[in-house]
Amino acid sequence: MGGHPGEVRAPEHWLTEVERERAARFRFEADRDTFVAAHLLVRLCAAAALDADPAALTLLQICDVHGPGHGRPYVEQAPELGVSLSHTRGYVCAAAGPGKVGVDAERVPPGPLDEALAERVLTPRERAEVTGNDELMRRWTRKEALIKRGELSLDQLDQLDSGGDDLDGRHLLEWTAGPDIRVAVVTDLPARRVPIPDLS
Repeated sequence: MGGHPGEVRAPEHWLTEVERERAARFRFEADRDTFVAAHLLVRLCAAAALDADPAALTLLQICDVHGPGHGRPYVEQAPELGVSLSHTRGYVCAAAGPGKVGVDAERVPPGPLDEALAERVLTPRERAEVTGNDELMRRWTRKEALIKRGELSLDQLDQLDSGGDDLDGRHLLEWTAGPDIRVAVVTDLPARRVPIPDLS
């Protein structure tokens, strides 16, 4: 699922205290709204996958380094379910399903190729192929989705060629949102994009 934060019409009381505290720290309201919408949307995705009431699901994140509210998310009531969420200002997306799930949304920067980012995240072969930021962000979202699955780290980005549609048995779902947002979802089983449910 993915869309504008305003399309996620779910009540904020679904959020945990940790999520509400993190949301309150955002300086700009637009960033806070995007964070909240993404955290609500992942509950809607999980509820659809589980055929459950989203209000009854608790989203948790625990990181050994940064503590609660950070790290790979999971649903307390179904920890075996893969869930992932992403947000960039003005756009949110989430995914849920069996096995490992990773989703990422990124805004395509205007102008010529961001050479510094390309150098950091692309393999030498990819650097020879990628000439613009749209393709750069397509590769970046794929790699970020793999990071969220726990299969890649930031220091390995320039070692994985993500140009092809075959990701070694993983399934890839991609879309664009508006003129400048790229989204990638990497799953263990075939995935499909579904609309955000209207709870109003």
